[in-house]
Parts: sequence; C-alpha cells; structure tokens
Amino acid sequence: MKTIGILALQGDFAKHAEAIRAAGASALEVREAAGLANIDGLILPGGESTTIGKLLARYGMVEPIKQFAAAGKPVFGTCAGAILLAKHIEKYDQLCLGLLDIDVARNAYGRQTESFEADIPAPSLGDPLRGVFIRAPVITRTGTGVEVLAEYNGRAVFVRQGSIIAATFHPELTDDPRVHRFFLSL
Repeated sequence: MKTIGILALQGDFAKHAEAIRAAGASALEVREAAGLANIDGLILPGGESTTIGKLLARYGMVEPIKQFAAAGKPVFGTCAGAILLAKHIEKYDQLCLGLLDIDVARNAYGRQTESFEADIPAPSLGDPLRGVFIRAPVITRTGTGVEVLAEYNGRAVFVRQGSIIAATFHPELTDDPRVHRFFLSL
C-alpha cells in the first residue's frame, strides 16, 4: 500500500488525509524533512501560502522537498499548495518552490465572501469535477511542459507537469475521490 505524506504545518491537511485513505492509500502527516523518507508522494494542502512558505523555510524543508520532487516522487498542491509549487507568484514576494512551470495570482477570484463551488469539465478524469474555490488562486501562465487537465471559465485550474500536479480548488472537500486517485496513479 502506498503511503502519502500530507504537509501538516498549516492548512487543511486532515481532510486530505481522509481523502487519501478513501482513495486506497495510507496517509502520514509530515512536519519535518525526515518525514519525506517514509512516503511515496507528498501533498501540499490549501491554507495560507505565505504562512506555509515561512514554516517550510523555518523548518528547513524547502530543499528536501525540491530533492524529493527531483527524485521523481509525485507532489500535489491544492490552492495554497499550488501557489507554493509555482515558478512565479504575481504581485507578491514570497517563497515559492518553483517545481511547476506556472505563474499564479493569489486570491484572484476575490475575498473569502466570493468563494464558490462549480462543476469543472475534466475530460481526462470523466466529466465533471466539483470544484470548491476558497480564496482561490488563478493560474495565469502555463509553461510548454504543463498539461492542463481541467479548466474553469477558460482558465487552467488543474495541471500536471511530469509527476507534479496542482489544483486551484479543493478536491478534498468533496466526496469525489477521482483527483486523489489520479495522484495515487502517479
């Protein structure tokens, strides 16, 4: 059985653990770099990207996560996790891992009160996915090696580059296991 680590420094890591277990794998909360040695894949959850980035730096996890991804291990970022995976964050000077050739704009749909749910066409996973967008980022640029797996209103919301995937929505807040199963297939 695969063991998936969920970064558990801040954010919605508990819901991801539930979703991973429902998709058929074990979940392990990761709070330090040593925890990366015991997992087959890593999820960077939603939360507050600035806070998570500061905690990654404080606990010496930036380079170990980059090495984990460079070794071909799958990494999945949702919402704040997608922001952290990006090469560039528009209008903000904050830590990003640069593991995924995308640019993002934080909170691009608006404030907390503008959060919403929508059906998202995702042909590769079987239409549609239910997207829960909470102060969600927008992917403003995708590099040539980035595959768009789902779009909402003409914008990429679920992308893949090799063994790294990112969603600007929260699949862990639905009962649909397809996004987490897709991650496990990597």
